[in-house]
Amino acid sequence: MTSAVPQGRRPLLRVEGLVKDFGGLRAIDHCSFEVEDGTITGLIGPNGAGKTTAFNVITGFFRPDAGRVFLGDEDITALPPHEVFRRGLCRTFQIPREHPSMSVIENLMLVAPDQMGEKFWNCWIRPGEVRRQEEEIRARAEEVLAFVELTHVAEEYAGKLSGGQKKLLELARTLMTDPKIVLLDEPAAGVNRTLMKRISENIETLRRERGITFLLIEHDMNMVMNLCDPVIVMSEGRTLMVGRPEEVQHDPRVLEAYLGGQYATA
Repeated sequence: MTSAVPQGRRPLLRVEGLVKDFGGLRAIDHCSFEVEDGTITGLIGPNGAGKTTAFNVITGFFRPDAGRVFLGDEDITALPPHEVFRRGLCRTFQIPREHPSMSVIENLMLVAPDQMGEKFWNCWIRPGEVRRQEEEIRARAEEVLAFVELTHVAEEYAGKLSGGQKKLLELARTLMTDPKIVLLDEPAAGVNRTLMKRISENIETLRRERGITFLLIEHDMNMVMNLCDPVIVMSEGRTLMVGRPEEVQHDPRVLEAYLGGQYATA
């Protein structure tokens, strides 16, 4: 297997020997891989390869039957989703999970951690501080909306957004937490080319300017090959290979099983 992390450098995310069974079905079969700090790492493979299940285990939505997940030096395997989130590991979903009856900016403000107003007594004994924090959170949400170019729909119900706008809102919600690493589950699915380009540019800008690490599942190979380095390939619940985009493009197993030969050279 080709290593994607140079020796001597510590990965930000490390997955070791994960196993996840659902009844008689083994969705993840002793899967191991690493994500280096400061990279945009792609995770590809056919439907049923175990990619989204791996995301669910990494983020605490599923408990593995075996194996470990490390964020930096910390073992986060047994942590529930909200504790994984608090440690700076955030994720999006294949199908956006916005609160449709709340406005776009309210969706962002809801995500901000450690809000004093969540404890009702603070509204009685510290109303000024609660109000000031809410103003700060709203200002932060406005900055994030400007970054993803959704300011014009800030007061619209989130349920009325287009599919592409909902994907941008998903990304925006993760930015309200100052994450270390973001796991993106098919950010380009159902998105037109214009919005896909914007999403890709946002991801690259966040990596370059804010040092956020990304691991993304994606079936659009153009996006993966242009944006991601390295690329992890999963097959039948296991890591098939890890390599640079050009290595993945020319690996016979990948060409046949996942890319259909469309990137093969003459």
